[in-house]
Amino acid sequence: MARFDKNKTLTLSDAIKVTQPKAFMVMTKPIGSVCNLNCTYCYYLEKENLYAGTGSFKMTDEVLEEFIRQYIASQEVPTVSFTWQGGEPTLMGLDFFIRVVELQQKYQGSKKIENAFQTNGTRLTEEWCRFFKKNDFLLGISVDGPAEIHDKYRKSKQGNPTHQEVMSGIRLLKRFQVKFNTLSVIHDVNVLKPLDVYRFLKRAGSGYMQFIPVVERRAGKTPDDGLTLVAPSYSDSAELTNWSVRARQFGKFMITMFDEWVRNDVGKVYVQLFDVTLANWVGAPPGLCAFSETCGAAAVMEHNGDLYACDHFVYPEYLLGNVMETRMGDLMASGRQMQFGKDKRDTLPGRCLTCEFRFACHGGCPKSRIAVTADGQTGLNWLCEGYLAFFRHVKPYMDFMANELAHERPPANIMHYLANNPITVTRDV
Repeated sequence: MARFDKNKTLTLSDAIKVTQPKAFMVMTKPIGSVCNLNCTYCYYLEKENLYAGTGSFKMTDEVLEEFIRQYIASQEVPTVSFTWQGGEPTLMGLDFFIRVVELQQKYQGSKKIENAFQTNGTRLTEEWCRFFKKNDFLLGISVDGPAEIHDKYRKSKQGNPTHQEVMSGIRLLKRFQVKFNTLSVIHDVNVLKPLDVYRFLKRAGSGYMQFIPVVERRAGKTPDDGLTLVAPSYSDSAELTNWSVRARQFGKFMITMFDEWVRNDVGKVYVQLFDVTLANWVGAPPGLCAFSETCGAAAVMEHNGDLYACDHFVYPEYLLGNVMETRMGDLMASGRQMQFGKDKRDTLPGRCLTCEFRFACHGGCPKSRIAVTADGQTGLNWLCEGYLAFFRHVKPYMDFMANELAHERPPANIMHYLANNPITVTRDV
């Protein structure tokens, strides 16, 4: 992806005038990058360096109220979805989120409010769960698999394992009937054990699974801003971290998991990558920016109101502004943010432009576009080989499910079909 040029303006062909998007998402980090864990692969912990010496990392009531007021007013849709993340958002304390609900009710008007809350699950209590249940929060729990996998990288500040605490949190959520899904970072360890991870998450009660492949480069020398895990545009010496996944490994991971899911769990267990792939197969919006043609409609806000282009691009050059100084809707509709979103499509290398599966991934997340094509073009997704193998493998299954949808039949019919008929697939990994 091209370097974010804050001086670049839109051309007339881009837009006659800049208009605010009808809806956008802001991932809100009320305590910034502060966390009670010290996960080895976490790309966000070091973002604390951006605000070193600025005082407390806790969002003030003034910033909170202005954010909620602006965010609701900016959404030209009937349902407004809030996403609370960190760091670890429970460190803000329960009173903060009681205040969140009060302010949402104050400004919601006729709109419906939804809340998603991403947590490591280690600090959940009965009191938190009662609050989540009463206010219909959807919880996202970060868990990487069974204990021997999860505890490899997800450790406390003291270096202790955390899996037992996470599972205690999940049991609490189930006891209080709080809706939850799971987010698993795929790294060099669990990428080798796809069925162990998938079956564990099913036993844990996860009905919706997100798998996020980690691809990070570390700078050869620490940059002035203190951010050693660098953006794709970083041009000095940098090496892939040892916990990052390799493309073929990730492709095999998703193929192996898909083969189990498609025969047993369609319509029962929802896996984000499979969902968005089927959506793109039928020409529907995928609902995930990484697999959309363009991006830029999902920003991230720090504790002080600073708005950045994307959660994966919290670097000084991608800072859009501060919502206490400039209206959030104007920042999201700015030429800079529109450029950021368009670059996802417009900076694809030639290999992607001619790929038969371009419609299915659109080059993937720009954060991972750090590879070079055989003919020397930059901007190729590091995971391209794995995604290509996955799409080739699932093509006949996706064709079948797409046909079922076209005839208003459930895609889950594929399980009955496969029980009695083989499907020929291309297996590259």
